[in-house]
Amino acid sequence: MPSIPEPAPTGVPDAWCLALLEQNPACQWIVSPDHVFNLIFGDPSSIFGKAAADLTGRSIREVLDPESAAAWKDRFTRAWNGETVVLRERRGDVTWNISVFPIRLAGEIQRVGGMAREATAYFRAEQELRYTVLGALKAQEFERNMASKFLHDSVGQNLTALGLQLDLVRMDLETVSPEICGRIAQIQKLLEVMMEEVREYSYELNPSTVERAGLRSALDRLAGRIRERFTGTCRLNVDPSLKLDKKIATALYQVAQEAVENAVQHSGCSAIEIAVKSSRTITFLEVRDNGRGFDPADLASGCRGLGLLSMEHYAAQAGLKLSISSNRETGTSVRASISQSD
Repeated sequence: MPSIPEPAPTGVPDAWCLALLEQNPACQWIVSPDHVFNLIFGDPSSIFGKAAADLTGRSIREVLDPESAAAWKDRFTRAWNGETVVLRERRGDVTWNISVFPIRLAGEIQRVGGMAREATAYFRAEQELRYTVLGALKAQEFERNMASKFLHDSVGQNLTALGLQLDLVRMDLETVSPEICGRIAQIQKLLEVMMEEVREYSYELNPSTVERAGLRSALDRLAGRIRERFTGTCRLNVDPSLKLDKKIATALYQVAQEAVENAVQHSGCSAIEIAVKSSRTITFLEVRDNGRGFDPADLASGCRGLGLLSMEHYAAQAGLKLSISSNRETGTSVRASISQSD
């Protein structure tokens, strides 16, 4: 049997490799252990805000603002620890998928590499999916409101009427059969507990309690429910002179509810602070925690889950500006604000 010939070597000239890197629509870079840009291929201005010539040979602390430098330092450090970080960031109308990864030589991490690829079309498709999810959330919200109304207006009122009828029966039998009266009194106590549970569940289903009792009272109830199952501290600070439109107040409450739930379930925090403040120019809600923060651009962190979608949905409905700042050292802050001129 004739032998199979070995394939001919396919050496690629270095000039081709260099041309591939330089003309690739993606932007790529290599960073040294002291976070200095060693090599950059492509245009990094959309990612870092500066041209390659302004970045090469300089550290991130020299060329980026403090907030951006801190974020990239954390990403590079994670890569030095062997992690591949997958991010998505938006710059103007352009969306970028970014990977930051370790570069190994002889089995050891020698440098950190990065690659950014434009993903605007993919982002637009994802936005359409998000709008679909938000539509489902809106339909769910309507169903919750209907269930809350039924519990409050029908079940609650019927339980109240039943309690009053039992009270009349008890008074009629008070002199005839004290034993039966005692049993009726026990039934009334059970009804009172049931009525309170129905009322509480009705409030949880529908935050219209904000419209009935005000934002401060609704947040008081929220903080009370959280303290029952949260081992840390939950502080509430609401401006006593606060006067808000019902639509805005309800949206602020809903954002606060989602932010607090996220903090309790995912951050591992020991302290949560809810603050609502107002001035002549702006009104804002802020929910802060001291737990494990995350990189808001990190696709793997799960931060763009249903909780964030819900917050974006409620904020958009009321015309609120929603911002989330987070890092792994100081925790997370969710802020929803509206200008008084709005």
